[in-house]
Amino acid sequence: MGVISTALFATLDLVGQAPGGPEEDPEGGFAFGGWQAPLLDEESGAQVDAAYEGVDALLLGRRTYDIFAAYWPHRDDSQDGGFAALFNRIPKHVASRGTPELAWAGSELLGPDLPAAVRALRERHEHVMVVGSLDLVQTLLAERLLDVVDLWLHPVVLGQGKRVFAAGAAPTSLELLQPPAASPSGVVHLRYGLREGVPGTGDMSEL
Repeated sequence: MGVISTALFATLDLVGQAPGGPEEDPEGGFAFGGWQAPLLDEESGAQVDAAYEGVDALLLGRRTYDIFAAYWPHRDDSQDGGFAALFNRIPKHVASRGTPELAWAGSELLGPDLPAAVRALRERHEHVMVVGSLDLVQTLLAERLLDVVDLWLHPVVLGQGKRVFAAGAAPTSLELLQPPAASPSGVVHLRYGLREGVPGTGDMSEL
């Protein structure tokens, strides 16, 4: 059975909207598109590269798919650290309530029963990566279909934008799979796996 993981980039207030560029997702008048770019460094880039080792399929929500399909097929792989070749080569599985035209080679629309379709992906692939797609991430968490959560926290606070874990996210317990790693620009990489059960509670006064 394969692994399903997600790569998430967030600010300290857990905004995950449009890290890559100003035009990526301006919904809601978001004014900070591209907030990740000034904080990129060689060490955090190597962490991201390592998270993609063995990935043989992408799982994308509709908005992220449209952004990727407009960008990656036209990129020179020598400028993108191998990501263009990887993304253009491997299958792209798309979660959408509509019937979008999927022109990017290797793209496939998942069926209406999303949990069943994602479970089937585990049987077909060794490592499925969910990129962006914040609404899809919430659904996968609720269905306990994420095995690994790679989260890069960036040392900025924006005060606006879509959160990685928005209101209504399913209560979920996680465990740290490896020690946190900080890069020179202050980006902290955290790798979590899902634990059984919901978050516990207690009374500090009894400790």
